[in-house]
Amino acid sequence: MEHMKSFLDKNLVDIVTLMMWIGLCIFVLLIFYAIFIRLRNRKLLFSVTKPNRGTSSERDLVLKLLKLEVPAQAIFHDLYVKKSDGKYSQIDLVVAAKTGIIVFEVKDYSGWIFGNAKNREWTQVLAYGEVKHRFYNPVMQNNSHIIALRKQLKQFNNIPFYSVIVFYGDCVLKEVSFVPDGTYLVYSGSINEVMDLLLHKNTLASYSDKSEIVRVLREAVQNGDNRKIQNQHIENIQDMLGKQRIYD
Repeated sequence: MEHMKSFLDKNLVDIVTLMMWIGLCIFVLLIFYAIFIRLRNRKLLFSVTKPNRGTSSERDLVLKLLKLEVPAQAIFHDLYVKKSDGKYSQIDLVVAAKTGIIVFEVKDYSGWIFGNAKNREWTQVLAYGEVKHRFYNPVMQNNSHIIALRKQLKQFNNIPFYSVIVFYGDCVLKEVSFVPDGTYLVYSGSINEVMDLLLHKNTLASYSDKSEIVRVLREAVQNGDNRKIQNQHIENIQDMLGKQRIYD
């Protein structure tokens, strides 16, 4: 009996030891897999933009588009488009697709979102209605980006433009109305559905000079590397908000 107990105890120790080694191996493999995914994503991201440029949500959207097999050379991140008044319009992301120009605006919000595409301000509701914040209508915001971009080239007048506002975070579009044709509001996890619609269920755009479009978009991206332009844009935004003219 004593011999049997010793035998069982030894087997139990061996089994526990084996399970620990298996668990350790799985843990190490998961670490290596996570490192592999991170390095692969970093390499993918480098094909379009810098790993520290823009917001993390914008960079995540770049990766999502690449994984949807949107060509890297068709994706332009963090553009600064010069307007006729000398100011700049900052655009989060542009895809030059076969079906037209897709302009993205990326938003990070939590809570409930209420808005009408015709109104200048939308409302974010937090803490079960106890806290409310107003923010600039993203439909209008992205439409102003499209207007600024259209003015860069004559051929843009003959090319379809699509506005896509992508919401990151745990927000809920509780009540949003009057979204115009050609504009799409989408949660980040559903971007593949909108891209499938835009890329595969629309007619091909009539580009007269693709190289000209690429040049303009690349120049707008390069503007974002210019610290002077960045600072000017920030100053223009602050001046528009007018907070420096409020004295408590």
